[in-house]
Amino acid sequence: MAGLPSAPVEKVIVTYKSRTAEAGSNAAAKSDTAAKAKQTGEALTFERRLAGGAALVDLGDTATKQDVTDVLAAFRADPSVAVAEPDIRAYPMAVTPNDTDYAKQWDLFEPTGGMNVPGAWDKGTGSGVTVAVIDTGYAAHSDLAANVVPGYDFISTSADARDGNGRDADAKDEGDWNATDNECGFGSKASNSSWHGTHVAGTIGAVTSNAKGIAGIAYNAKIQPVRVLGKCGGSSADIADAITWASGGNVPGVAANATPAKVINLSLGGASSTCPSVYQNAINGAVQRGTTVVVAAGNSNANASGFTPANCANVINVASTSREGNRSFYSNFGSVIDVSAPGGETRRGTDTPGTVTTPENGILSTLNAGSTVQAGENYKPYQGTSMAAPHIAGLAALLKSAKTTLTPAEIESAIKANARPLPGTCSGGCGTGIADATKTVNAVTGTTPPAGNVFTNATNVTISDNATVSSSLAVTGRTGNAPAALKVGVDIKHTWRGDLVIDLIAPDGTVRNLKTSSGSDSADNVLATYTVDASSEVANGTWKLQVRDVASGDTGYIDSWSLTF
Repeated sequence: MAGLPSAPVEKVIVTYKSRTAEAGSNAAAKSDTAAKAKQTGEALTFERRLAGGAALVDLGDTATKQDVTDVLAAFRADPSVAVAEPDIRAYPMAVTPNDTDYAKQWDLFEPTGGMNVPGAWDKGTGSGVTVAVIDTGYAAHSDLAANVVPGYDFISTSADARDGNGRDADAKDEGDWNATDNECGFGSKASNSSWHGTHVAGTIGAVTSNAKGIAGIAYNAKIQPVRVLGKCGGSSADIADAITWASGGNVPGVAANATPAKVINLSLGGASSTCPSVYQNAINGAVQRGTTVVVAAGNSNANASGFTPANCANVINVASTSREGNRSFYSNFGSVIDVSAPGGETRRGTDTPGTVTTPENGILSTLNAGSTVQAGENYKPYQGTSMAAPHIAGLAALLKSAKTTLTPAEIESAIKANARPLPGTCSGGCGTGIADATKTVNAVTGTTPPAGNVFTNATNVTISDNATVSSSLAVTGRTGNAPAALKVGVDIKHTWRGDLVIDLIAPDGTVRNLKTSSGSDSADNVLATYTVDASSEVANGTWKLQVRDVASGDTGYIDSWSLTF
């Protein structure tokens, strides 16, 4: 989709400060909601407590933009409230379809635009790893069924769920069609059901070597469908709870996940200039539990920083590339992109929107033939960053199965470090390049001799205006001193990089400058490898990358950094 509909806000999410009565008591939260209703004149209802502890407050389906503004203002003015934010909608990040077979899966094996997947299969196939596809649910398909494990339906509104109830343990895709234009907010279009989650799932884990259909990237992984997108998309409250549950966290009123996922795919998104705290808290919890979170960048040919959860921290944010190795015409871009992967182009950017003129250049996967409700199974090509993200989710599953000790930060770092430059063009920023499955799996399993012993920290550290921050690396297992040509790899996302001074601090406190500030360097980001003479330093110990922001107006974060001995 080129744009996102303007959907009305019907609920708000309120996070109370710790140790307040409302933070720990539903009764207190209900009482506060009633007080805010009286204050604003709105019919507010405390609906439920979210997994992260926030309260979900319903405004009713007749609330106007001004009503929402007034309610948010009332909560934000309350000293007991930490955050009050709208419960925004997210939508499938894919475009239209068309057809069948492994030979048509150029995205897996072609040297120009493909991801070099087959060479990775002798090291890992996803065995022992569950991948949660948080999406529209599952449309029954014989090329997926053997790999599907029980999931959950997190759509809390019966009308959106189309199953006659709210949340339940049945992740069946009931269809996400809408019959008329503007039905899902001004600018929305009438459309058939997308069976989006099933298409995403096939790319990750379609059954392989079964003499039919397509091959999945991590074809021995288990796919867990988690339904959050129904009629008119899905809510951030439901999506956040789904992230928590899928990764093994506790969600009030929902039975524990018997098969927690080590990889989550989020091929969905909505417009937002910042990452809502309800998303960020859920993502942080998932990563802390050892789950890698992969997110689609979005399809608006715009900076991905304006879309969420693409602009959240602790995710792998994926842009889309074409068969020729260019950034796909629709793909979002920018400094928040981590890596790119094939998302295809079922039409050229100049072709009529909604047409399918180059189906052979799309991403072929499992689907359903029903225009509204489920009918027979089939296969069709789609295009979108929704199709790019599951390539990276599948690769994450390959890495986790090949080396079970890998952390989410190590998986992200390995994927980014072993990507290859786009053979085509990318304007705006496409991360470190197109992911290379074979090279990445070989790197983490030690199949190819490493350039050196690499230590990496991929935990994001926020860089605020006129602030000094640091990120630490504990180097162990080395003998003697560091080398005279110590390689310092730096990946910093920051607009106007001239604001930054970057130093390497040795374990004994010695400071070596890597980069000075410059008032004339207005380019974005620092993606570089510095060589320093550290031969006077003992190798083992805690090294730090220190970053100073010396000017106002631009901010960013340390994405990752490494030392190669």
